[in-house]
Amino acid sequence: MNKGRGLKANKELSAGEVVFAEPSYAAVVFDSLASQVCHSCFRRQAKLHRCAQCKFAHYCDRTCQTACWDEHKQECGAIKKIIKAPSENVRLAARVLWRIHKDAGIASDSQLVSVDELEDHVTDLSEEDLKQLKTDVHNFLEYWSYGRKQHSTDYISQIFGIIKCNAFTMSDQRGLQAVGVGLFPNLCLVNHDCWPNCTVILNHGNQSAVSSSLHSQRRIELRALGKIRAGEELTVSYVDFLNLSAERQMQLRERYYFECTCEHCSKHIKDDLMMAVAESKPSADKVKEVNAYSKECLEKIEKSRVEGNYNEVVKLCRECLEKQENVLADTHLHKLRVLSVASEVLSYVHSFTEAADYARRMVEGYMKLYHPNNAQLGMAIMRTGVTHWHAGQIEAGHAMICKAYGILLVTHGPNHSITRDLESIRMQTEMELKLFEQNEQVYHSMRDAALKKQPLASSSSADENIKGLFCKK
Repeated sequence: MNKGRGLKANKELSAGEVVFAEPSYAAVVFDSLASQVCHSCFRRQAKLHRCAQCKFAHYCDRTCQTACWDEHKQECGAIKKIIKAPSENVRLAARVLWRIHKDAGIASDSQLVSVDELEDHVTDLSEEDLKQLKTDVHNFLEYWSYGRKQHSTDYISQIFGIIKCNAFTMSDQRGLQAVGVGLFPNLCLVNHDCWPNCTVILNHGNQSAVSSSLHSQRRIELRALGKIRAGEELTVSYVDFLNLSAERQMQLRERYYFECTCEHCSKHIKDDLMMAVAESKPSADKVKEVNAYSKECLEKIEKSRVEGNYNEVVKLCRECLEKQENVLADTHLHKLRVLSVASEVLSYVHSFTEAADYARRMVEGYMKLYHPNNAQLGMAIMRTGVTHWHAGQIEAGHAMICKAYGILLVTHGPNHSITRDLESIRMQTEMELKLFEQNEQVYHSMRDAALKKQPLASSSSADENIKGLFCKK
């Protein structure tokens, strides 16, 4: 792998330690979520406040709007000029250029590399990507507004290339949905490894304190996943590990234009588990048949899921899992993908008992494949724990929630909104578990009454004290 410049640890780091934090150089909300996500802190909220000038940008409140005005000021005028806001790519390119002009001649100790020094790979773009680039540049030139300052199409193309290769997808405050995209120059210096020693999370900052001096910016945090020696290279994964090494290598070639030769790709580590067959040792022909069926079924499942036809999704998942039984192992990627969708959709329609069974099998497979402190693993275990909790399986639910909390303390830190929410759930399930251990029958009767929203008949003061335990957060 032809690595970029890279960064190394200048001291020994321990698991969960923040290596560095970096505010976004420029960031925008996705077009499709422009009215549902705050353009300042990137939190997803109901009833956002709309910018009265451009009528495009939305904010939690005046505090967020004021905090973001320096970023939005030029954009606001440009959107008013052309009436309709352009695509997120064009908006991000413009924000990058406005920031470059604003910072011209100003040195920053915290920024290790200037934006226009980042890789752009414009010369490596495919014909289809070049066509899209030409469209983006054309739309940018209609949108751009900076007095008389103009740029060549080559320079604008370079900025779009930099965004394509280096932009970081930003999630909402729950970490459940991608809501925008941003550029973080220092982060761009951290090289890829499929089994990295660091992870990146978005901290949405804090604008709620009464004193503005206590406010903090949205920023990414690079966190150590385990012990890192002084002098060791810092790495993150640019792609999800849950793919065969050849598939990950293809994704990296197509998106980032390099050939990954990390240990896990070179030695095809865990590929055998991702393609494993059941212990019953089915014939090669049977495995081939079920693999083909699974691929076709996953396409149908995704189509039905997008259309919101959840009954069809559940039906297809059950049929596919039945076909995979005694043929594919529970670590096989096709089976894990079906288990993931099945558990998610069944939870959504409140069929928690069946969802919990599928989620447990999925997580057991994940734990054999992912790094033990992988953020996606932590989130999956958290959702599985909550599903078990909702299914009334308090012992398994609490154990998984505790395990997830341990992972998220490393990947997100104790003050992230996701970790804080999980800590509240952990305290709730801990109380419920104590009740369950004291009197299982009372636990289930109180739980059933709470779920039905019926008055709780109780004869003792001890029972009175635990009535509130079943109000789900």
